[in-house]
Amino acid sequence: MSGAVDLSALKERAEAQRAQPQRSAAPGGPPVSGPSAPGSVLDVTEETFETDVLARSTRQLVVVDLWATWCEPCKQLSPVLERMAASAGGQWVLAKVDVDANPRIAQAFRVQSIPMVVAIAAGQPVAAFNGVRSEQEITAWIGEILSQVGGHLTGVPDADGPEPETTDPRMDAAEELLNAGDFDGALGAYRAIVEAEPDNVEAASAARNLEFVIRAQAHDPAIVETAATADIDAQLAAADVLLLAQQPEAAFDRIIEVVRATAGDDRTQARTRLLELFELFDPAEPFVVGARRKLASALY
Repeated sequence: MSGAVDLSALKERAEAQRAQPQRSAAPGGPPVSGPSAPGSVLDVTEETFETDVLARSTRQLVVVDLWATWCEPCKQLSPVLERMAASAGGQWVLAKVDVDANPRIAQAFRVQSIPMVVAIAAGQPVAAFNGVRSEQEITAWIGEILSQVGGHLTGVPDADGPEPETTDPRMDAAEELLNAGDFDGALGAYRAIVEAEPDNVEAASAARNLEFVIRAQAHDPAIVETAATADIDAQLAAADVLLLAQQPEAAFDRIIEVVRATAGDDRTQARTRLLELFELFDPAEPFVVGARRKLASALY
């Protein structure tokens, strides 16, 4: 899910409403959701999302539980997550989001079914799954995430306040170029980091996403309507435009149709591009899983 999910709108909304009183699920006190260690389970709203999820995720892993009162599977999964968060010793915190009461959050995560669980680290989604999973499966899932991102987090704040945030100056410089609108310069900076550190997942992900954005923005949006069926390059460009417009299913289907209708080098070109686009998302995303099935059917 990383990269392609845009949480900026939620952050802007939270900043605009920060001065307003925050809603609480428990009158007279902070939101609670059953017995848990203090601060291990948070009921998050659109107004508190920036503080309780984005800002907190720079210090510790935040696991977001997207649920609704009418969802029976949610009633099975949520207690398991709450119990695990209470015994996690501060390694991660559970943020519960009622999707009916907070539709902007659901929209930001492109929720298609619930329960949906998303892991947030350093302000970005890093992994996700849908449906009910066992405590053993969730433990392994979280353990794998912590093994990859734990070193990029500053740790749980102590009694005297949050610890100073440590950042990579090379990543900061690349981000400054990106914020200044110098996409080519930022891409060069991210690529330099990856060349020096091939295992730098954050820089590699940023480079992939930026390569896609630069390529997609260079296309004429009208190509979605004008691309000739037999023009492979035009069809791939149309898929880029659709994906940039946050329509991943339509983008993937466009390329899968090319795979189905071609052979040889043309089919290889289309398949390779589709696999590259898959890498922009968490592999557990439902639309990625569905597109992989369609691709397999088109190939065989």
